[in-house]
Amino acid sequence: MSERQPVRRPGGRSARVAAEVHRAVTELISEHGYGNFTVGDVAARAGVADSSIYRRWGDLETLLGEVALARLNARSPMPDTGSLAGDLRTYAAQVAREITGPDGLAVVRLAVALANDGRPGMQARDELRDERTRQLGSMLDRARERGEQAPDALDVLDHILAPMYIRVLFGMDPLTPEYVDALVDRLL
Repeated sequence: MSERQPVRRPGGRSARVAAEVHRAVTELISEHGYGNFTVGDVAARAGVADSSIYRRWGDLETLLGEVALARLNARSPMPDTGSLAGDLRTYAAQVAREITGPDGLAVVRLAVALANDGRPGMQARDELRDERTRQLGSMLDRARERGEQAPDALDVLDHILAPMYIRVLFGMDPLTPEYVDALVDRLL
């Protein structure tokens, strides 16, 4: 008699649990800040058992790193408007909307806190940086293929993204479309 293999259901219960846990983490960070809640708090908010979180993520820091990476990575698709200036303006506007949105500040603060909190946090930071650099590199390579002079990905991070993140983190003036466009203009 053959041994029956368990049926995997992509997008089934496992995906729903992960989505609820991610949502719970984001809400708890918004309400209480980094370091002010436990796996038990996440489990209660998500409606799952603590053991489900430990089994899947191992510890709170690994879960937090995954949430930060998933939230910050999944939100900003690379635009393809046909010009570098158009791509950078569209991308910068997307990032500005995300980091000023309902849970944007919480996710940014989570990423910053994790970057200074041991190995899982540093790994999440490095993965996020590498993914952002890869995404930006693809946009910049397309521009070069069109014959445009394009900056390095690090220049985009330094001159467009970093000022926006700093303003959000420190509660400075809002990220108006004019401000975001001016960042792009200065880089180009």
